[in-house]
Amino acid sequence: MTDVREGRRTGAAERVGVVVCAGVLAVGHLATGYVLLVACTTEPDGPWDRQAATNSGFAAGFGLALSVVTVLLTLWFVRAEWLRAWWYAIPTALAAAAILRLTLLAPAL
Repeated sequence: MTDVREGRRTGAAERVGVVVCAGVLAVGHLATGYVLLVACTTEPDGPWDRQAATNSGFAAGFGLALSVVTVLLTLWFVRAEWLRAWWYAIPTALAAAAILRLTLLAPAL
């Protein structure tokens, strides 16, 4: 069934699509958030602990890659009109956190 005013589908299929897309993105955002939490809480014990700095940088880079994947999924879901545009805010904020950890907030040795 089509709503004439909005030009969108309505019904159970639309609701299932929204729930599935939101669930996929929620899992992706939780995974990205966890990886970035690990990146931000890893601090070197001293100037000799290069492994901790390397691990933090790797986790932040992996978090950035995950946020790129989730923003591409968000782009697909928004273009299919299953989700609204505000879903772009979450991967954008996570990407900004990853970039900050890689650059300005990188652990100093």
